[in-house]
Amino acid sequence: MTERSVKIYPRFERFWHWSQMALIFLLLFTGLAVNGLHQLIPFGPAVMLHVLAAGALIVLWIFAIFWHLTTGTWRHYLPTGEGLVKVARFYAWGIFKGEHHPYRKAYWRKHNPLQALTYLALKVVLFPLIWITGVIYLTYNFWDSGPEASFWLGIVANLHLLAAYAIAAFVMAHVYLLTVGHSFRAHVRPMITGFDTIDLTPEEEAYLAADEPGRLRPRGD
Repeated sequence: MTERSVKIYPRFERFWHWSQMALIFLLLFTGLAVNGLHQLIPFGPAVMLHVLAAGALIVLWIFAIFWHLTTGTWRHYLPTGEGLVKVARFYAWGIFKGEHHPYRKAYWRKHNPLQALTYLALKVVLFPLIWITGVIYLTYNFWDSGPEASFWLGIVANLHLLAAYAIAAFVMAHVYLLTVGHSFRAHVRPMITGFDTIDLTPEEEAYLAADEPGRLRPRGD
C-alpha cells in the first residue's frame, strides 16, 4: 500500500455536504422557534423558513440519492463488522489517551465501519422518518376530518420532533469529533479541497495516474 493525497470528495459531494449542513442548521433553528423554545424569530416567519428549507433539503436529497446510485459512491456506506469494535473502542477510550486511529482510509472505503453504520442509519432511518412525518404534518388540512385526526397528529408531531433531536445529537457529536485527534483544520480541509491522505494499492495508484491524474496530488505537495 502507498500513502497518497487523493481527491476522494468530488465537487458535488462537497456542495451537498455543506448545503445540507446549512439547511439542517436552519431547520433546527426555525424548528426550535416553532416549538416555542426561543423567540429569536417570530412564529410566522419561522414556519415559512422551516417549510422552504425542508423543501430545499428534500430536493437536495433527491439529487444526492441519484448521484450516489449513478456514481457507485453508495458502496462507501455499506456496513461491515470488520474493525467495528476497534473503531468503537477508539472513540470511547483510545481517543482520550492519544492513541492512533485504527482505521486507514482506502480508495473505495473512505468511511470507517462506525461512520458507515452511522451514516447508513441517518440515510435509511432518520432522514426518511423526518421527511415523511414532515410532509404528513404539513398536509394536515387534507386529513384533519379523518377519525382521531388530532390523536394521529400528535403521534406524527412527536415522531418528527424525536427524529429532529436525534439528528441534532448527531450534528453535535460530529462537530465534537472534529475537535479531537488531528487539528480541526486537518479534519475539515478534505471537505473543502476534496483531497485526503489515503492508502492506495499499486493497481489503484496506476489506474489514477493513467486515467484520472487530476485526482492525484504530486508527491511532496
